[in-house]
Amino acid sequence: MPFPSPTPGPSHHQDLQRRLRSQLEPLARPRHARWDPLGLLAVRELLVEQLSPLGAVERHRFNEGAGEGTNLILRLPGQKPELAPLLVAAHYDGPLGSPGADDNATGLVALLELARRWSQAPPRRPLWIVAFDQEEWGMLGSRALARELKASGQPLQLMLSLEMLGYTAETQSYPLPGMQAIYGDRGDFIALVGNTGVAPLLPALARLMGAHVKTKVLPVPFHGRLLPDVRLSDHSPFWDAGYNAVMVTDTSFLRNPHYHQPTDTVETLDLPFLAGVVEGLDAALRGL
Repeated sequence: MPFPSPTPGPSHHQDLQRRLRSQLEPLARPRHARWDPLGLLAVRELLVEQLSPLGAVERHRFNEGAGEGTNLILRLPGQKPELAPLLVAAHYDGPLGSPGADDNATGLVALLELARRWSQAPPRRPLWIVAFDQEEWGMLGSRALARELKASGQPLQLMLSLEMLGYTAETQSYPLPGMQAIYGDRGDFIALVGNTGVAPLLPALARLMGAHVKTKVLPVPFHGRLLPDVRLSDHSPFWDAGYNAVMVTDTSFLRNPHYHQPTDTVETLDLPFLAGVVEGLDAALRGL
């Protein structure tokens, strides 16, 4: 049986918000692979320092196209190590000229919090915790890993890309005008964007996450190629490699005016919302 998630009371949520904020501060700094390499190196080593007490951290080095980089991989065994793993990831590089608090320090702190929880109270399946390099340079790190996993025949139950998890707004834009009638005009939800292969899982994931944060789902056919905005994160190379994958997102530039700007700071984030996303992901992924 899966370990139960802790019942979150008010003090639990406040503690989680404080913990997330303290972890966000050192990560929200310029860290572009080309223009802020020292910042990128500092964040990489901080992640290794945070993850290493939980298990052996692999430095997966890649040379993809014109880019070289290092993904970080921590493998947690789960209660049934023989099952196909879940791969849960967030990119640790940042946009040019921005501290990248929402993009994507929020994904990183969620990844760290979940890794700690899952190392102490293992879910059913093995968990691969991955911090991707060079997402901002064309998803180079995820492209390299997806290709290698596919070539080796490695099965995955599901890949999840944690991509901007901490911003809410009074208004919400969409790539297609008709979507507003379905999803509403307020940017107060987390979105689960999945390929058609994962569509049967989305309602259950949304229901479990929805107990903690307002959650909406978007299944997309043809690997999202008819809606290019939904391909702009590390899940899309896994779609292209034939894996089922979901992007978990606050919808990025469709909501957040600070996207790729110097103003993408910790102060702009909705920490109660981010804490709800973390709780929801923990609850939703334990039973897969």
